[in-house]
Amino acid sequence: MQHAHNFHGSVLREYDIRGIVGTTLSAADARAIGRAYATTILRSGGKTIALGFDGRLSSPELAEAVLEGLLSTGVHVKRVGLGPTPMLYFAVKQLHADAGIMVTGSHNPPTHNGFKMALYSGPVYGDAIQNIGRIAAAGDYEVGHGTVEDLDIRDIYVDRLVQDYLPGARDLKIVWDAGNGAAGEILRRMTAKLPGEHILLFDEIDGNFPNHHPDPTVPENLVDLQRTVHATGADIGIGFDGDGDRIGAIDNTGRIVWGDQLLAIYAKEVLQSRPGGVIIADVKASQVLFDEVARLGGQPLMFKTGHSLIKAKMAETDSPLAGEMSGHIFFADKWYGFDDALYCGVRLASLVARAGEPFSAIVDRLPSVFNTPETRFDVEAARKFRVIEEVKARLAADPANKVNDIDGVRVNTPDGWWLARASNTQEVLVARAEASSLEGLERLKAQLVHQLGLSGISPPEGF
Repeated sequence: MQHAHNFHGSVLREYDIRGIVGTTLSAADARAIGRAYATTILRSGGKTIALGFDGRLSSPELAEAVLEGLLSTGVHVKRVGLGPTPMLYFAVKQLHADAGIMVTGSHNPPTHNGFKMALYSGPVYGDAIQNIGRIAAAGDYEVGHGTVEDLDIRDIYVDRLVQDYLPGARDLKIVWDAGNGAAGEILRRMTAKLPGEHILLFDEIDGNFPNHHPDPTVPENLVDLQRTVHATGADIGIGFDGDGDRIGAIDNTGRIVWGDQLLAIYAKEVLQSRPGGVIIADVKASQVLFDEVARLGGQPLMFKTGHSLIKAKMAETDSPLAGEMSGHIFFADKWYGFDDALYCGVRLASLVARAGEPFSAIVDRLPSVFNTPETRFDVEAARKFRVIEEVKARLAADPANKVNDIDGVRVNTPDGWWLARASNTQEVLVARAEASSLEGLERLKAQLVHQLGLSGISPPEGF
């Protein structure tokens, strides 16, 4: 048995591999991941793997260790260097690689890192990730002498990003916040090729994230973007997470435009060229989105949360557009079906430039509802899925309850809906509620708290 390797029990996740560097994740783990992943590619008839890494302090060392593991099996590695995760996904498509692996900690704290994987045909998740652990534990690797090729695809990627910008009657003033994440260098090159005026915040790639944490779904991380939009009279503000696959947006009044609202706005344009298309969103998305897609003649499809799961569902249903509340938005309309916040930014800017009205007016046309942000209820990992089963069983006892259980429980009532689901990545239950009135929202929150309370779960302070 050669170089058998066991990973820490917490690192092999549903959608990716991630851990705390020096505690649950090491260069030895990266080497084993490279060997095991390349083994799976070789055994499925592949030969070529693209490799990239983000701007975290630990990423160069981990990328070097992954490379050693890959080469030890005999694969050919196309190394594309430092950049955002979607640049690696693009490289797999552009270079016709059989697979890709990205060293990235995404939006996690600076001490964390991890790996996202893709095949030319789609995402790698679930049992495919667990299989990497099984191969490593058995030391059951392919052995060979691989080769490596260094490629700079940044300009090719940027040219493709800007290709779908359709200019409008006016040029925009746009504020972009890279959050010191991996998208900074590409953002500079991209905005240099777009019309209008571009103000860039925190575009220096710095794995310490000295200005704010790179997660645009958390309102406090958007304060700098809001402030700059207001101070400069900008038309729009766009922010990115640490590896550039999730988007955040601010309208010209400084208001946050959430992932499901963005999806509704994109859907109107996409359905004009793809009438009747399936538009997919996760269970956390607003009912407004699903109703809006139906109103526009599309087929709304509610699905499980998880970027890999949604990408696979898109391919299955030939969906031109999908998204999550978390800001992962996937265009298969003119694009490749993967989540790329830079591309989403280009499409949004183009849409607003051609609208003939402010971004705020586009947002205002969506029906107004009252909802909670995503709220996390702490629960031990061993208990979180069981709690959801308990809630589901209690709700099923009353046939009057209308429950969608595709991912956790989403309960519809005359007031609106509430959701509770177990996170695949954290020791929490994720909850959300939405109503047509504030009074209705309070009733939904009370139902949610009551149900989780029956399973011994307390709400966070202030909920």
